[in-house]
Amino acid sequence: MKYDHILVRYGELTLKTKNRKMFVNAIRKTMIRALEGLDVRVRANRDRAYIELFEADPYEVMERLRHVTGILSVSPVVKMDRTEEAMKETALKFAADFKPGSSFKIEVKRADKAFHLKTFDIQDMLGGLLLKNTEDIRVDVREPDYKVMVEVRLDAIYMYHDVISCVGGLPAGTGGRALLMLSGGIDSPVAGFEIMKKGVELEAIHFHSPPYTSMQATDKVKQLIDIMSERTGVDIRLHIIPFTELQTTLYDKIPDNISMTSTRRVMLRLTEKLAEKIDAQAVVNGENLGQVASQTLTSMHAINAVTSFPVLRPLLTLEKNDIVKKAKEYDTYETSIMPFEDCCTIFKPKAPKTRPALDKVLKFESNVDFDPMIDRALENIEIYEPNAKEDSDTFDSLL
Repeated sequence: MKYDHILVRYGELTLKTKNRKMFVNAIRKTMIRALEGLDVRVRANRDRAYIELFEADPYEVMERLRHVTGILSVSPVVKMDRTEEAMKETALKFAADFKPGSSFKIEVKRADKAFHLKTFDIQDMLGGLLLKNTEDIRVDVREPDYKVMVEVRLDAIYMYHDVISCVGGLPAGTGGRALLMLSGGIDSPVAGFEIMKKGVELEAIHFHSPPYTSMQATDKVKQLIDIMSERTGVDIRLHIIPFTELQTTLYDKIPDNISMTSTRRVMLRLTEKLAEKIDAQAVVNGENLGQVASQTLTSMHAINAVTSFPVLRPLLTLEKNDIVKKAKEYDTYETSIMPFEDCCTIFKPKAPKTRPALDKVLKFESNVDFDPMIDRALENIEIYEPNAKEDSDTFDSLL
């Protein structure tokens, strides 16, 4: 079957009324970005969008739209004139792909209630046609092997049989801005994808401690940013923070069993300052309750006490297996598990406290003036733009 359009169904923006135009414009902009380089035309209406295919492969188009937030589902469709003959001709082409012994059902949606054929008339006409002209098939209205769906709209008739689920949610940029703490592991990229479903625009922050952490570790995080930006159709800027001075000071001055708590607190202080600078309204991380020592409720309380900024944790109650499954769906898993350690892994304490007392943490931290080091780190940020071409070796050369 040769398809000429992709039908795009919206997610949560269908609940919007007075400001729907803003949401539709946002999703149109994101789709155009996601489909860059393909021979298509995007037409976004109030209740759905259509991608007109010229020479583009419909399945490549749908793959690119799969992780665009705000899209509930897509279907490859055939657009035709509003005539009985056009419907019959196209239905027979669909039926040519039916396997012998299979069942089918005709579903009809009439957005144009004034169309001269009623729903049952179209079902009867097309169902009888397929039974008469296609060998060894039968009708099954409950559990058919194939559904031929016909939509009668004011401009044309659209016919299709596949519905491919996408991420849903709201269009990018309609839910404010947040700063993602991106470690390079499995969890934080998934957290980024999950929060973007709600229309949140992301920038990311990563802490790099050379020479203890390698360039490969940083390049891995850049690769994750490239994947996330490509999948969602939205550029995500990465801020790389030089953390060596702060981390070695923490290692020398803070007792080993609470050093991880203080490290997270300093990271959060840095993240809050950067978030304010880029006009973000929240911080996002990949913390999962009870997964490691720094992610118990007591630890989170001690760490969060350093900021009044909202900290969003989309993965808080998920099972690890579910997070891994999502990472594979988002295509970040294979990159995340590459064996290049981040600064938290290299400086991991031998026996971190799972219930650190905040008063003791504050007491030890009061002996260190972190402020000048935090200021220096913020003055020396490296900015990485997604899919940027660099003079240094590419990520692939490191494999």
